[in-house]
Parts: sequence; structure tokens; C-alpha cells
Amino acid sequence: MSEIVILTGMSGAGRSTAADVFDDLGWFVIDNLPTSLIPTVVDLAEHSERNHDRIVLVVGREANSRTDDLLAAIDSIKSKSGRVQVLFLEASDEVLIRRFEGTRRRHPIESTNIADAIKKERVTLSSIRAMADMILETGSLNVHELKTRILDHFANSGESAFDAQVVSFGFSYGVPTDVDMMFDVRFLANPYWDVTLREFSGIDKNIKDYVLGFEEAKQFLTTVSNLLDVVLPGFTREGKSYLSIGIGCTGGRHRSVVIAEEIANILKEKGLKPSVRHRDIEA
Repeated sequence: MSEIVILTGMSGAGRSTAADVFDDLGWFVIDNLPTSLIPTVVDLAEHSERNHDRIVLVVGREANSRTDDLLAAIDSIKSKSGRVQVLFLEASDEVLIRRFEGTRRRHPIESTNIADAIKKERVTLSSIRAMADMILETGSLNVHELKTRILDHFANSGESAFDAQVVSFGFSYGVPTDVDMMFDVRFLANPYWDVTLREFSGIDKNIKDYVLGFEEAKQFLTTVSNLLDVVLPGFTREGKSYLSIGIGCTGGRHRSVVIAEEIANILKEKGLKPSVRHRDIEA
């Protein structure tokens, strides 16, 4: 049975770049396939003499014009195969406007200006975004970072029924929009105010010992572990195959890094192989 990814999202968010990454990974990539043909093509690919065990279907313009057809196609595939994931790419309005102005490309939705077209597209694609298994915000990623994110999740995704990522960040630099669960750890004592610790990061042992030395940190991790015992089986039962957890502190260098690493260890104890990203550790 093939593993299938429906790759879609906001125009200008990086579908072509993401498709190239999948192609480099050896996936069978089909671009701009009419939504009405998706179930048929998947069926043909799975039953051809040369079986394609990993298929990426890139849906661009038709996601806007035939949203209901796309949703129906996804439901049809999921009814036949449990290995279907929807990857939705997005970016902020400012980033998308800058990208369209930089390339001088026309937005696929006709409007008086690019900003209005982007707003209309967000509304149109909201139902698809709502049912996506993974939402990837590409605004802060360069090409290499986008490749890394896709590699983290999809390079060996066939080995596990459920993948996870933990990302630490600083609220001072903005909240990530592509996480499923978010925790604020600014209630913990901040090593930044100790001048002997300030220059270090949450990767260093002295910062880890400082943060985890408080009873509040231990209680918090125990609570998160118990929460995951409820959440993970529920997500699996509902067909979700990816979980992204965001851990935020003020600057994203000390507390959030320590806690993100600890939560990743908790996930490993529960049988997962999470990836960890410290977004603002060098900010």
C-alpha cells in the first residue's frame, strides 16, 4: 500500500521547492493534477507493474477553484488507505506579498491587488488547512531549512505510524504558527538574570541543571507527560500522523530549550522518534 502525501497550501508558500525536496528523496511526484483525477491516479499508481510506494500529489490552483472536489478526493483516498497525509504550506501575508512582488508573478486569484488576493485565498483554503495533518510555516525558512523540515518528517516516515517535532522559540521573536500544541514556560526562573549563566544556552549542562532544579519544572514535565498519554492515542485514532509541539520562553535561548529537550526525551520514552529544533537559540 502506497504512502501518499497531498501537498498544497498558500500560493507563494513554497510548493515547488517542497516538491523538489520530495523528488530528491525518491518520492513519485505529480504536479498540478486535476482534483477529479486524484483517486484514479492513486489507484493506477498503486496497481501498476512498477509499484510506487511513495507518492506526492501537488495541488495548486485547483485547491482554490475546486476545494470541495479536493476534500472529496482526500476522503476517498483515506477510505482506501490509512497512509495519507495532507501537508499544508503557508506564510504570513507580508512574506507572500514580498515573494510575489519579488518574482513579479501574478497571483492565481484575480483581485485588485496582491494583499486582497491573499486574504481571499486564506478564506478559500481554510477548510483544507483545518484538516491538514501537518502545517508548515515557510516564512522564516530558507530553502535549506525547508528541506531539513521535510527531511525530518518524511525521509523515514514509513518506519513509524506517528512522527513528532518539538520546537523551542522566543516570544520576543514571534509565535510559530505551524505547531499543534504550545506551552509557555516563562513561569520558570530565568537563567538570564544570573550573569554567570547568561552567555550559555539550554543545551549546556549548567543551564539544564538550573532550570530543572526547580520543583515547578519537574511538575510541569510530569503534567505534559500525562497529557501526552491522552493526546497521542487520540491523535492516532483520528488518523493524525504528525504532532508539532512548541515551547516558548522570552528569548528562546534558555528555559524553552531545556524543556524542549526534556519533552523530546519524554516522547522517545513513549516510542516516538521526535526531531528537535531550537528556532531562536542564536537570536
